[in-house]
Amino acid sequence: MTAPAAPTVPSPRSGAGLPGSPDLLRSVFRQHAAGVAVITAETGGRPAGFTATSLNSVSADPPLLSFTIATGASSWPAVRDSEHLGVHILGEHQRELAGLFARSGADRFGPATGWHAGPHGVPVLDGVLAWLVCRVVARVPAGEHRVIIAEAVVGDPAGEGRPLLYHQGRFNALRD
Repeated sequence: MTAPAAPTVPSPRSGAGLPGSPDLLRSVFRQHAAGVAVITAETGGRPAGFTATSLNSVSADPPLLSFTIATGASSWPAVRDSEHLGVHILGEHQRELAGLFARSGADRFGPATGWHAGPHGVPVLDGVLAWLVCRVVARVPAGEHRVIIAEAVVGDPAGEGRPLLYHQGRFNALRD
């Protein structure tokens, strides 16, 4: 027995029924609120990092997470070549930090950024809600991106504050 076909009635909203495209995907995901993280790595004695809204929990046992990065991103060589990475969950008080790590060409680890070398030499940001140092277990090709799958090795979930969210192309505070 086959399942009935899903209805195909178009939505009355503007843009309904657009064929699959990068613009369609972007416009749909602007409606999806996501947590904000900064991914860090160390390569050649220099820290690197970027803002990610694609962070996902994959498995509790083993403790795996994933995120994506464009292969054209300035941080890609560090992520590509590092065995360990830092994953930092940002708080609503860190909008500027999120913007700094999202901006191309910015001095992300300049004097305004509090950080220290953590386990396995991974840059660990100060004042975040939570952080992990993870061991990379896979880099999976996905178009012009890579899906990074990493295993949590050590971390600290005890930061204070509320999470920063990304929605409609902006960093936002959580509202009750």
